[in-house]
Amino acid sequence: MKWLYNIVEKLRPTFSEGGKLHALHSLFDGFDTFLFTPNTTAKRIGAQVHDATDSKRTMIIVVLALVPAMLFGMYNIGYQHFLATGEIVAGGLTWALFWKAFAFGLLALLPYIIVSYIVGLGIEFTVAQWKHEEIAEGFLVTGFLIPLIVPIDTPLWMVAIVTAFAVIFAKEIFGGTGYNIFNVALITRAFLFFAYPTKMSGDKVFVRTEGTWGWDNGQALVDGFSGATPLGQIATAQDPSIVLHNTVGEPMTMLSAMNGLYPGSVGETCVWAILLGACLLLMTGVASWKTMLSVFVGGGLMAWIFNISGIDNAAANTPWYMHLALGGFAFGAVFMATDPVTSARTECGKWIYGFLVGALAILVRCFNPGYPEGMMLAILFGNLCAPLIDWCVVQVNIRRRQKRAAVK
Repeated sequence: MKWLYNIVEKLRPTFSEGGKLHALHSLFDGFDTFLFTPNTTAKRIGAQVHDATDSKRTMIIVVLALVPAMLFGMYNIGYQHFLATGEIVAGGLTWALFWKAFAFGLLALLPYIIVSYIVGLGIEFTVAQWKHEEIAEGFLVTGFLIPLIVPIDTPLWMVAIVTAFAVIFAKEIFGGTGYNIFNVALITRAFLFFAYPTKMSGDKVFVRTEGTWGWDNGQALVDGFSGATPLGQIATAQDPSIVLHNTVGEPMTMLSAMNGLYPGSVGETCVWAILLGACLLLMTGVASWKTMLSVFVGGGLMAWIFNISGIDNAAANTPWYMHLALGGFAFGAVFMATDPVTSARTECGKWIYGFLVGALAILVRCFNPGYPEGMMLAILFGNLCAPLIDWCVVQVNIRRRQKRAAVK
């Protein structure tokens, strides 16, 4: 990499104060700090804490944790497609068909990743130039998350619109990275849900059999093929004792639910891939295990309460453990609820925040058939409550210490 470093150093005077392209200094600095560690140090006198883990490295770790879910999502896109067309038969997959399905999914998902980064980073670069500030690394994760939480049949122009809306109105308007009160990636999903509900209702097909690149709205489905997501099946079920089924009509077990070979948003179906990413986040200390665990505890407990409540509702009668594996519950618990900017920061508050998110997600699933997912709304509501939760926890600690001081 020495040759690349030498090129950057030769270009530095051109983008520095007095250089011909000084107006683009923020853009140059963004690429420079992305490629290499800055060699500048703090000049103020006083105690300084130096750590190799900065925001750039933290964001890269999260992106690496998302890679397993992305790779599986690519394969699942092609798998569902060829399953619908009959080229793949359940249980009869060969290596040739495996790579064909993966290549199909790669070509289908790649434009979404490109559009997300071009639009989001373009806005962030523009704002940084306008404010004469450094470019923050926050969108490295957001740009990766957005393509993974939307259905693959979402038109690219919608992805561009919602990405621009989220970056401007959920991030930059609050001051940029670290100041937003809502998870930026989830705002894109919320915008899609309210502006284009047919794309996010949860009961539409996942399979794309034409228009792989996503510029058109026409998906030609095979006659007799149903690609409804499991949560979509629950939401539209007339019989509360519904038996969930996969794409080819086979009953869905807990194992098949965790394997993720069923219709859904790109990165949210395979629990194993999500747990693999969770291990990386926990080992590196990027995510809080307290928040992550409490989301599952809150969701599992609330679903169990509905199971024994006797409510005549398909979602309420779905086994509590299935709720944790279906839809975006696991993905939201691992990658969304643990966002250090928008989640609770006190140690006790993390337990409360996570439990609230998990319980509310199940409440939405059971009482709002128009939106069977629930996780998005639960996390956004948790983001709204996180500052209040932290404030209450701090006030309780203050009063407890005041009582101790009074006794002494």
